[in-house]
Amino acid sequence: MSMQDGKDYVYLVWKCTSNRRQYIVGQLSKNGQYEFCYCKEFKEAMENGFTPLISFAKSDIVYKSEELFPAFSSRLPDRKRKDINKILKRYGLDKYDAYELLKRSGAKLPIDNLQFVDPILNFQESFEKIFYVAGVRHYLGCEGDNCSEAVEVIPGEKIILKTEANNKYDKYAVQIYNLREQLLGYVPRYYAQAFTKFIVENRIKAGKVLSIDKNENCDECIKAEIHILESKQ
Repeated sequence: MSMQDGKDYVYLVWKCTSNRRQYIVGQLSKNGQYEFCYCKEFKEAMENGFTPLISFAKSDIVYKSEELFPAFSSRLPDRKRKDINKILKRYGLDKYDAYELLKRSGAKLPIDNLQFVDPILNFQESFEKIFYVAGVRHYLGCEGDNCSEAVEVIPGEKIILKTEANNKYDKYAVQIYNLREQLLGYVPRYYAQAFTKFIVENRIKAGKVLSIDKNENCDECIKAEIHILESKQ
């Protein structure tokens, strides 16, 4: 899924506090050594308030290291924590692997608006993608602070994906509905273009609400699972 040209990739995403938009500002890769560089939407993010990371001040070079960069590994839970096995189990890991934990957990911190995401780089194979539904606070009727008044979301219920081509903010926007035709939220922006392609090609096999946890923040309230069919082209 995240492999390309023999390298395994993970994207660094920054969320702007003013427009709530998520920008892919960097990419970290692994193939014997680690490499990091700014990419894609870095300049646009800069125009909206993003500043380069202190450890990666120059935006026009590729940083290399034999070990995972401390600026990233420091975002992960300490491997010596008493509950580390519980944390690893949560992300489907049998042993501590900093890179895999970074990819699967997102390594979000309360002090900034950064997170890592597992990108979609292979558009031909069949696969399943699990992600948190974006924008739920605006569509569940809770506005982020009144979960008891939110639209009921049931773990295991089927969901439907629909493109929203007239969205003025993102032409690749993909809405997520339940079978009662209630809008739950959106596919995260960093996956939207890929999912638009899958919808057009009629490759969405099935989708469901994997889990819901109202004790989490709104960005991690609803976890969805989507199955994509192999391309026939």
